Amino acid sequence: MGTLTVTAKGQVTLRKDLLEHLGVHPGDKISIEKLPGGRVEVKAARPVGKISDAFGFLRGKTNGRSLSIEEMNEVIADGWTGKR
Repeated sequence: MGTLTVTAKGQVTLRKDLLEHLGVHPGDKISIEKLPGGRVEVKAARPVGKISDAFGFLRGKTNGRSLSIEEMNEVIADGWTGKR
């Protein structure tokens, strides 16, 4: 466990190993929750949504044809890795 330094602006920088542990990348968000005893919990903020948000996601990207299983798996994999 290490320590972080607070800047004059009240900011801290998380080390690369901590960011990797959280699985966050530049531009991603993290959430902070205040806990009793002056502690905080830091987590990667994962987007939440409804299943209906996915309806029509591929419309206009397939030129009117159905996707193959391989193409569907590629779209799914890209979504999980943040490449969308």
